[in-house]
Amino acid sequence: MNGHEAQRMEFGIEAMNAYGGEAYLDIRTLFEKRGLDLTRFDNLLMEKKAVGMPWEDAITNGVNAAKALVDALTPEEQARIELVIASTESGVDFGKAISTYIHDHLGLHRRCRVFEVKQACYGGTAALQMALGFVASGVSPGAKALVIATDEARNGSRNTYHEPSQGTGAVALLVGSEPKVLSMDLGANGYYSYEVMDTCRPQVGIEAGDPDVSLLAYLDCLQNSFKGYAERVEGADFRTSFDYLAFHTPFAGMVKGAHRKMMRAFGGPGMGAAQIEEDFQRRIVPATRYCTQVGNIYSATVFLALCGLIDNANAQDFHRVGLFSYGSGCSSEFYSGTFDRNSQRVQARFDIGGHLARRHSLSMDEYERILDRSMEIGFGTKDAEVQVGDLSNLYARQFEGRKRLRLVRVKGFHREYAWT
Repeated sequence: MNGHEAQRMEFGIEAMNAYGGEAYLDIRTLFEKRGLDLTRFDNLLMEKKAVGMPWEDAITNGVNAAKALVDALTPEEQARIELVIASTESGVDFGKAISTYIHDHLGLHRRCRVFEVKQACYGGTAALQMALGFVASGVSPGAKALVIATDEARNGSRNTYHEPSQGTGAVALLVGSEPKVLSMDLGANGYYSYEVMDTCRPQVGIEAGDPDVSLLAYLDCLQNSFKGYAERVEGADFRTSFDYLAFHTPFAGMVKGAHRKMMRAFGGPGMGAAQIEEDFQRRIVPATRYCTQVGNIYSATVFLALCGLIDNANAQDFHRVGLFSYGSGCSSEFYSGTFDRNSQRVQARFDIGGHLARRHSLSMDEYERILDRSMEIGFGTKDAEVQVGDLSNLYARQFEGRKRLRLVRVKGFHREYAWT
């Protein structure tokens, strides 16, 4: 394939699936039990947060998201997956990438490039753009790439206002030259990045930072990455060029505030509160459907917003979506792609909404016990057995016989997994 042929072809997302855990906690319940200020609850625009089990980690989340994508491929198609990138800020080793575990438990061909990337919540977009560059380069015509954005919150935010928004989960994307879900606008990108100490994970189990600084950096990057996009894409207009918008969503209330600021800056004259609210409901709310049920899953969150949009949009023949990805520290990007009603048909087989609806609703007592046990197996654990213990009823209901990957033990730092 030469360069001109590559320019005529389309590249993008062929399929995607999300895993939002097998249990969740109601956010209002958490506010009430923790004694948090309920006047702040409505501003979050969140309903539930996904909660990981002691036998789950970023590796199991990633495999449980990707398994359905891989199983839907023929053996010949599986053999064309020549690149696997895992993005995470929840790694388990300074050297060994979690993508090696994921590649193994998905049973992928060994003729494959495998590695892990990290840039906070921007890591998923970094991996996607790297995968797109590979498949569109033409160096291996017909090759596919698997991008897996996967993360989990630690219990370090217990009893803080960070706790309600932090979730666990993963989104897997199959990237190639048959973009049945989202055809990417190659070259239509705006970047904006600089050093800032807004949020970080300086030690195992600790998430630190200044939420006000992070909010300001997010808003600054959204405005300036869109300006970068508009400089590259002739005629780009924030209000009219995109039928829908899907943003990195730490919590939906933050996205609503960011959208309001963008509409005041780029929406044109006479943009009042009523017009801004109508625009938010029409162009952004479909992308918040799943995020309000899972919480912030870091590098995967912008893709969870995209999953929600594709499944819940009033899809017609053609739509352009503007995507914004932000990762603390910081790096950001505004980019775009197109989808249509067939994208919904392709995605329907994964039934992401059904999966989220079938999760177990945790009591506060169950949630506290899970948090107490969540640090039993962490970064640097050398030897340990992972017990189901007092969560046996939940395990039997949500995991047993459902072919989920679970962590069984750690032996000499090596993590051993099995299918439930």
